[in-house]
Amino acid sequence: MWHSSPPGSIYDYIKVASFSIGPDGLIDQWSLRAEELFGLTAGQAVGRDPVDAFMPPELRADGHRRMAEILDGKEWTGLVPFRIPGGDGAHGVAEIYVMPTQTETAERAALCVVVDVRALRRIESDLAASQAIFGQSPFGFLLFGTDLTVQRANRRFATVFGGAVEEHRGRTVHDYLPAQEADRMTEALRRVLETGDSVTDLRITGAAPGSREHRHWSVNLYRVHGGTGRPIGVAGLGTDVTRRHLAAREAAGVRRNLALLNEAGHRIGTSLDLETTARELLDVTVPGFCDLAAVDLYQGLLLGDDDRPARPHGPGVPPLPSMRGPGRAPSAPLRRVAFASAVSDGPLADPGSGVSVGEVHRYPAASPGALALRTARPRLIESGGADDLVQSTLVVPMVAHDTVVGLARFSRTKGSEPFGERDRAVAVELAARAAVCIDNARLYRREHERALILQRSLLPPGDPEAAGLDIACRYLPGNAATEVGGDWFDVIELPGHRTALVVGDVMGRGLRAAVAMGELRTAVRTLALLDLEPAEVLTALDEIARGLGAPGGAQQASRAALHSRDADRSEVYLATCVYAVYDPVTRRCTIANAGHMPPVLVEPAEPGGPPRPALLLEVPPGMPLGVGGEPFEEVEVDLPEGALLALYTDGLVESRDHPLEEGLRGLRDALADPVRPLEDVCDHVLNTLDTRHGEDDIALLMARVQGLPMDAVGDWQLPREARSVGRARELARAKLPAWGLEGLLDTTELLVSELVTNALRYGEGEIRLRLLLDRTLVCEVWDGNLVQPRRRRARDTDEGGRGLQLVGMLSAGWGTRRTHRGKTVWFELPLPGGAAESVTELSAEQLLSMYG
Repeated sequence: MWHSSPPGSIYDYIKVASFSIGPDGLIDQWSLRAEELFGLTAGQAVGRDPVDAFMPPELRADGHRRMAEILDGKEWTGLVPFRIPGGDGAHGVAEIYVMPTQTETAERAALCVVVDVRALRRIESDLAASQAIFGQSPFGFLLFGTDLTVQRANRRFATVFGGAVEEHRGRTVHDYLPAQEADRMTEALRRVLETGDSVTDLRITGAAPGSREHRHWSVNLYRVHGGTGRPIGVAGLGTDVTRRHLAAREAAGVRRNLALLNEAGHRIGTSLDLETTARELLDVTVPGFCDLAAVDLYQGLLLGDDDRPARPHGPGVPPLPSMRGPGRAPSAPLRRVAFASAVSDGPLADPGSGVSVGEVHRYPAASPGALALRTARPRLIESGGADDLVQSTLVVPMVAHDTVVGLARFSRTKGSEPFGERDRAVAVELAARAAVCIDNARLYRREHERALILQRSLLPPGDPEAAGLDIACRYLPGNAATEVGGDWFDVIELPGHRTALVVGDVMGRGLRAAVAMGELRTAVRTLALLDLEPAEVLTALDEIARGLGAPGGAQQASRAALHSRDADRSEVYLATCVYAVYDPVTRRCTIANAGHMPPVLVEPAEPGGPPRPALLLEVPPGMPLGVGGEPFEEVEVDLPEGALLALYTDGLVESRDHPLEEGLRGLRDALADPVRPLEDVCDHVLNTLDTRHGEDDIALLMARVQGLPMDAVGDWQLPREARSVGRARELARAKLPAWGLEGLLDTTELLVSELVTNALRYGEGEIRLRLLLDRTLVCEVWDGNLVQPRRRRARDTDEGGRGLQLVGMLSAGWGTRRTHRGKTVWFELPLPGGAAESVTELSAEQLLSMYG
């Protein structure tokens, strides 16, 4: 059968030419290849002597001798230099193989096969270079045929995949790679062969024969063409990039972990709430770090009754008790505060995992959780079986300031990469960051609760009561996410059934603000006992506030203000306060303000008329307490029966979401209907206003004016003469039976006689006697002398000087206060059958003590 050699065969590369020599030694046939090689047409070559046509003259004699030998039947092979006839003198070297032949008449002739030596040398060079590159390459090299089978493999490839080089011929990629990877490789080979487009850095994963270790290769594919440009196969160059892949994965893991830690720094600890911080930890780690996670915190820490829940064991700390002896014990109670899952809501697959959020549990003594808590070291739990959802779990103690506050559990499910050493370090860092935030939240919660206890202890207990006033109050501290503030209010009973209403706010927050508030409140109560005017009370408070931040008190603060260096060392305490004194007899209220919110007054409506609008009282605001140097002014306001007076702090009307004017307008609108019970009015105000409760403390004090009835007041002017003492006793003896106080006649008559006698003896001007009946009986004696009476011990020989001693022994309380025109001396007696009733009879021992 005839076979045709397609273009691009070996003969095209070698460029073989032929011609024949007849018996006469002349060329009688000339091939087309010879025409290409020598540059002569058949017409130019046929009939010529080949020696004379191609060889230089100096070689022709030897050439004729060789030609004769050939025609005698001798084969010959050799190199023959030739010149190209008709050329520019160019010479070449031809390798000629001469084969003797015979014609049909048995004459001797010759067939010459000619190869250009230059082509042979070029082919040898190319083959040597190809063999060097293909055979000595440090990379795996394959040549695939058009049928995608291996035509040739180099030694490097055979070293990796085993066997001799020749054994790989005829194989396909399915003999080396897993099915999925082999399909990818086959598709790439087919695409390169069909399109001619090269493929670079095709990543293939597989394992060498006899090895379970996965390797990674980078494969480059390109189409190979023959001499005529016809595709003859695909060449593949494979590079083992396993180390590079592992390094890249390691670098990617490091970058991912750094990004995870950076995100944790921003997202964990945004709140001072323990449970919120635990949930923030899980929001960061699931699913970026693990598939399931949970956080357990010590129950004692959550309840606030354990300052240091646990201490880790380490160098210098006694070793753990034996886990096999009788001393082993489970962990302290923990509560699961957070759980997150990117897979399902199923429990974690290890001991103690069947725990719901909010459930209190203990880890068994020998469990990894208990060991991690006791040693403060993380533990890795591997999967226990093929049916387990979780393949590995990291149990990491949460340690902050050498204190274990809880346990974090991170789990990865089947299909995820198991935890490594790098993951262990990241988990410890994440747990430590969350632990610090949780410990800070714990410390803050403890301090916040203490501050709240302190703050509430300084507020009036129960429901305050006042003569001539119906009182209702509300105090709402900020929530646990904000620091405690310095708001306070107080209701102080003053002599003469008068009442001081106080509302204040120390600027700033925290325990120091609460302590400053307590000091100022105590100072207000102390100053109220002196029965000073409201403006005088605020002036004294201003001095006290200026001294709170200076170790030496107000004087040191004044010196610090003169020296800037000392002023920098002094902490400034500023506070606002409104102080109002209400007299139920006159229904008059005297108010002074130190930078506080203005009081709101709602007057009662006319019978049958519409409600009157709430008004902001125009009280000069003054400077806040602690600024110093500015006097305070006070105003007097007459309050009609049924009027409503509201004092409050800025947390009620001021918010970051709306201006102060809007809050004040809302308060006035909420007080537009003051007829309802006062407690309901308080609730209505808090429910109506957009107070944004939690941002700031809120203090609200409301008082509805009731006044003392006219028949509960006895008021008389007495001339400055001796008979006024008897007249005073007569007035008291006449008034008390009308009030049903016959049981107090003798005591009241005696004490009124003593006070009026003192006013006559030591006072000036007219004498005024006033009896007031409310929850107690109050007697006041007024005169025009500013000198305050002083209680003293009389000597045995003194005939007087024992009046105030009697007043002090027989009354529930007594005192003096200055007035605009003098002073007032008063005493108070409890009503018969009242809770404050006391014995008003002197024993023999008390009488004797008055006389030494």
